[in-house]
Amino acid sequence: MSSIFESQFRASATKLTADLRHRSLIRKALKGYEKSRDEKKARFQDWEAARQAAAETKWEAINHLDKYLSEFADNLARRGTKVFWASTAEEARNYILNLAREKQAKTIIKSKTMTSEEIHLNEVLAKAGYEVVESDLGEFIVQLRDEAPYHLVFPAMHLTRNEISHLFHEKLGSPETDNPEELTMTVRRDMRIRYCKADIGISGANFAVAETGMIAITENEGNARLTTSLPKIHVALLGIEKVLPKLSDLALFLPMLATVGTGQQLTCYNSMIGGPRQPGETDGPEEFHVILLDNRRTHLLADAEQRDALHCIRCGACLNVCPIFRNVGGQTYGTTYQGPIGSVITPHLRGLRDWKHLSFASSLCGACTEACPVKIDLHHHLLQNRRNAVVLGTGKLDRIAFRGFAFLVNHPGVFGVAVKAGRLVQRLHRLIASSKIDPLRAWTASREAPVIAKESFRQYWKSRHK
Repeated sequence: MSSIFESQFRASATKLTADLRHRSLIRKALKGYEKSRDEKKARFQDWEAARQAAAETKWEAINHLDKYLSEFADNLARRGTKVFWASTAEEARNYILNLAREKQAKTIIKSKTMTSEEIHLNEVLAKAGYEVVESDLGEFIVQLRDEAPYHLVFPAMHLTRNEISHLFHEKLGSPETDNPEELTMTVRRDMRIRYCKADIGISGANFAVAETGMIAITENEGNARLTTSLPKIHVALLGIEKVLPKLSDLALFLPMLATVGTGQQLTCYNSMIGGPRQPGETDGPEEFHVILLDNRRTHLLADAEQRDALHCIRCGACLNVCPIFRNVGGQTYGTTYQGPIGSVITPHLRGLRDWKHLSFASSLCGACTEACPVKIDLHHHLLQNRRNAVVLGTGKLDRIAFRGFAFLVNHPGVFGVAVKAGRLVQRLHRLIASSKIDPLRAWTASREAPVIAKESFRQYWKSRHK
């Protein structure tokens, strides 16, 4: 029996795969990215060696996670940072909610953080009466539309300039324009006031350096730097898998993330934050809180077969090359992490029974594995998830179909009769193929049904030897 999430996925995928305009927008957006990405990859002395080095560094971090997380937390605490270990999404939300109440906060500003999307932080804070504003341009756009981000790196890549202009005109009262700079300035003018008024700034982190006890944030707009420095309180929310052993590791990971994430040599703003404002310093927040989120990551860590999925640096490279993502879009997945990496980790983070269908939403072409900068074996993990889904249990109709197929292939005589019957059925189907009563219309609307051969290989072999 399919879950409600699978039904929603199928309905959305069916709609969007038939939307040629939508597919054209996504392919156009990714075409420029691919060219720029390949140019920047060529700047590495040896891209494959860089991938191997990154994979080995993440292997070291994840397989000794207890050691590096403790080192990271201890180094932060020495500079007055308050570190909170959140086992669940609820614990993380409650910590931020209680902090906002304790500090009598009214407005909260956020920079881009997929981890906050994962725990549905905005909805909880808004329900409690707090004004929460996304400061990243793409995130701000989808927030105004009351939508989830479309892509890990490009939240609003599915929208045109005219659609964004109309949205700003409707929500912000700005004049209609198709000039990207004017659209950006519209948000900038609105956002500057919000930075100054915000009581709490919430950010994510791209990396957490154990050696120095610092979080690293890489961005292109500078909004994260303002979010983390202007409000009196800064809260950083990050998954426990973000840790790196040494500061020198960033010399590889920062340009690698920029290359595969946005097709740049290096992003415009790279910040290191290791604590609240220290005595004698004039800038920075008065309080710095770091929330280390588990939320079933240790469940994935315990799976030695798929543990390397925790190596993910959220670059979005696997989404950009995935033929399924290009056709169904990011919001179809119905979960925070889309594409191949989302299809691998979501069943672990949110439950295999409800999310097993994502692992079947793949052509298994292997493009994702080839694109991954930290060499996660993505397409094989999708196969492993499929196997685990079968072990967990399939629906009654699936079981009947599998048993029927097994019976046929194990009884050649019956199989031969079925093939002859199939040829007859195909002839009858051609007569009703164009009618509304065609039972296979959902299949044949976008593809041709394969024609059963006039004779089987067994029949051909017999006639040949005669």
